[in-house]
Amino acid sequence: MEWIVNYFESIPSAHRSIILVGGITLFWLFEGVLPLSRFQYQKWKHALPNFFFTLTTIVVNFSLAFIILRTADWVTANQFGLLNAVEMPLWLYVILGVMLLDFVGAYLAHWTEHKVKPLWMVHLVHHSDHHVDTTTANRHHPLESVVRFVFTTLGVFLIGLPIGVVMLYQSLSVLLSQFNHANIKLPHRFDMLLSYFIVSPNMHKTHHHYVLPYTDSNYGNIFSIWDRLLGTYMYLAPEKIIYGVDVFPDEKENSSIQSLLKQPFQPYRKPTTGR
Repeated sequence: MEWIVNYFESIPSAHRSIILVGGITLFWLFEGVLPLSRFQYQKWKHALPNFFFTLTTIVVNFSLAFIILRTADWVTANQFGLLNAVEMPLWLYVILGVMLLDFVGAYLAHWTEHKVKPLWMVHLVHHSDHHVDTTTANRHHPLESVVRFVFTTLGVFLIGLPIGVVMLYQSLSVLLSQFNHANIKLPHRFDMLLSYFIVSPNMHKTHHHYVLPYTDSNYGNIFSIWDRLLGTYMYLAPEKIIYGVDVFPDEKENSSIQSLLKQPFQPYRKPTTGR
């Protein structure tokens, strides 16, 4: 376990790029072989706005990375944070660290975005994709990238994590997000079994159904335990899922980068079943 932490503590930028690009490439190929939904779309054309927002996410995270680095260094030097208050073996420290950071940086951030209207308007860019596939994973408005960064930094501070564990978490987060957004069809029983441990494709697709209450469910990114423990788990058969969001139904508008950048600043539209 120590060598894993040491590796991620100084992971080269090229390796992080390989994880990002390699994951998208791998699941993109799987989508062609085992598609869940047979979308009638031009895949590259659909991917362009999603790739644009992937780049903005990279820019935001790279620009603010020094904050997380200094936070991780400070909590490590001062032995501050939840996990530093108790003696435990390294393997348990790493596992709990990744799980708790997944809770604060992903689940809690995501839940908050659905419950606070201004943040929901920002998060809508992600939900307004009418053809959810692996490129949707990084379709986040730049403002949402900042919100997620704040929650992740808060998690690092409260939990007390060194940069090696933080980088391990972020790498797993990227891959698992690409996996659970991917338009791939797994055997039903296997997908259901996975969903007891990690967020599986079918589990997360439920979250992308266009109306409540399904939109407000399955907030997890890596681990499914948080949704199951906190009562936010729901299941909807894949064949019944309709992607998009009821408050912004215009597919053409939701495919325009310019429109998506302005989307958080448009007047709030009341959803079909209330929010």
